[in-house]
Amino acid sequence: MKLQMALDLDDMQKALQMASSTRDFVDIIEIGTPLIVRFGVDAVKMMKDSFPEALVLADIKIADGGYMEAKFAFDAGADIVTVLGISEDLTIQGVIEAAKESGGLCYVDMLRVPDLASRTREIDRLGADIIGVHTAYDVQKTGKTPFDDLKIIKENIVNAEVAVAGGVSLSTIDRAKDLGADVAIVGGALTKAVDIRGMAEALKAHC
Repeated sequence: MKLQMALDLDDMQKALQMASSTRDFVDIIEIGTPLIVRFGVDAVKMMKDSFPEALVLADIKIADGGYMEAKFAFDAGADIVTVLGISEDLTIQGVIEAAKESGGLCYVDMLRVPDLASRTREIDRLGADIIGVHTAYDVQKTGKTPFDDLKIIKENIVNAEVAVAGGVSLSTIDRAKDLGADVAIVGGALTKAVDIRGMAEALKAHC
């Protein structure tokens, strides 16, 4: 299982410092949506220029203009770009096309998808590389976790890899692995840790 660090920050220098501290243990560096909103795809370029060997994910959460918006991120150095599963098929296909042209990957975020089973099958047939279950940050406060949804996606997927996000921590990462996740996405449990390098090492040991 790969470990992805979600840098949902508003400070690019802090994001770069965190990436530097955890490079030995993190497989995918996620430029979180807040960084994208504040700095645009320049945030992707800064991260990729600093760590050219790293897999960098641009969490744009594309909802329309799939090809064009994905190309912006891939051209800036992204290896993976996210598009929302509630988007039109043509939008997702545009991101897939841009990914293939750039040698990158299309990640479909299933946030707020009402029928996970059928939509997972549809998106898998479209050719997405990664399908990710996601419990929204605001919803995590209610105690909801992504693991029931992860089970549904695993039961309905054939080709794509599966990622899980939303409250994954040291105490829950084993469950993610046991349920068959290919990528465990950790945000606050890692970026807010007192010893971020030590936490990254501990999390990676469970992957």
